[in-house]
Amino acid sequence: MIRYLVTALRTAAFQPAMVADHLAFIDALRRDGRLEMSGAFTDASGGAYLLKAANLDEARAVAFSDPAHTSGGWAVCIYEWDAG
Repeated sequence: MIRYLVTALRTAAFQPAMVADHLAFIDALRRDGRLEMSGAFTDASGGAYLLKAANLDEARAVAFSDPAHTSGGWAVCIYEWDAG
């Protein structure tokens, strides 16, 4: 599995009610062994998580199914990360 850094930055369309759905999504990734770590940015602008996936297409499919992305309230970006 390759590591992918997923960043999610709040946009003007951010809906506070979607945070619970996003956190449930993160918890499901953790239970499935797909999440290495996650956390919010201290300035409340969004957060990031380290996702394990077979390739970039799979990482995109997972990250873009995150309610943070599907709600339109966060700008989600995915980067292959060689964390060493």
